[in-house]
Amino acid sequence: MWLAALVVGITILLWATSLLPEFITALLFFAAAMLLHIAPAATVFNGFASSAFWLVLSGFVLGLAIRKVGLADRLGYALAAPLTTSWLRMVGGVIIISYLLAFVMPSNMGRIALMMPIVGALAKQAGLREGGRGWIGLALATGFGTFQLSASILPANVPNMVMMGAAENSFGLHPGYMPWLFLHTPVVGVLKGVLLTLCICWLFPATPQPVQRQPRLPALSGEELRLMAVLLLTLLLWMTDSLHGISPAWVGLTAACFCLLPRVGFLTGEAFGNGVNFRTCLYVAAILGVTAVVVDSGLGEAIASALLTVAPLDKASPFLSFISLNAITTALNFVVTANGVPAMFTPMANSFAEASGFSLMTVMMIQVFAYATPLLPYQASPIVVAMGLGNVPPRDAIKLCLMVALVSTLVLLPLDYLWFKLLGYL
Repeated sequence: MWLAALVVGITILLWATSLLPEFITALLFFAAAMLLHIAPAATVFNGFASSAFWLVLSGFVLGLAIRKVGLADRLGYALAAPLTTSWLRMVGGVIIISYLLAFVMPSNMGRIALMMPIVGALAKQAGLREGGRGWIGLALATGFGTFQLSASILPANVPNMVMMGAAENSFGLHPGYMPWLFLHTPVVGVLKGVLLTLCICWLFPATPQPVQRQPRLPALSGEELRLMAVLLLTLLLWMTDSLHGISPAWVGLTAACFCLLPRVGFLTGEAFGNGVNFRTCLYVAAILGVTAVVVDSGLGEAIASALLTVAPLDKASPFLSFISLNAITTALNFVVTANGVPAMFTPMANSFAEASGFSLMTVMMIQVFAYATPLLPYQASPIVVAMGLGNVPPRDAIKLCLMVALVSTLVLLPLDYLWFKLLGYL
């Protein structure tokens, strides 16, 4: 366990400080984990077998196809006139669209794959150059808006689904769609969206060129019509995954394979090799591998138990207990990332409930705010993917993470407590 803690700690430190490029740190983690035998190969390389990894890879392919056939530019033109009148409106519009899309698409990665090419085309229409402050701001608006706000919608976020599964397996509890939505939408959804918009506008100021009217576009080409059919079918299967039982990852992978087929597809092998950001794919696989190693080695359970012994949980001080449970979730987020937090936290919820005096359901619901507010980008793989698609430097994403987390803790967390209390959860 101590060797695992050393390897995981150094990996997280390198990602947090960006002393090395993220993909080199990922490769070093794989090498160190195997050389030191801290976990079986199946655990270390668990990320490559994860549906999240294949959603990332297929998302890159779908994004390339959307750009290549011209659909991204077409949709960018459609959004340009209403959104480019001001920078505040442009950022807010992208965040709102990202949030609304979460109600119909269950996959964070899939939503980012669809949104990023369109947002890139929108940025070009507004005269925002690639790599500039405005471009980076819109890319981060897509990533942060997609991941953080979707935590308020039960099936739209992987950590939510992990928590639901852990609650059913551990306690036989079944969180409902509408109670979840009503409890988390005001703060985690709406107010967090406003906060994100203001932080991005302040950190990444830009002046978009207003697009007065949409230019006359040529008729849809055969390639565009074929790709639209593929995307609509993919979207339909993503939306109905609870009915047919096929993971969104395998639906996305099938769509990506079609895009790469000779004659009927849209991309050549050369375009695939040059356009897919394999650095980000390796990064995501390593993040998932770190989580698997922490769980497999017992390190996560040891950390959670240690946190329970030092956390100031007191039945007489509900606000202090509320803050403490959020702090425990935040601490776990450093070692198991957002997808792994509910798997660690939820089985221990009964102990937390006894110490704090809260109900079991209340304790489980408290963690949502914290795992939806990462302190560093690596803690949320969808944000990492958006950074890769938008070529966002790590330092810019870290700045936004820290600012949003700080303001969320000082302003939104007390409001979340009051909302829980108003609804009778405390």
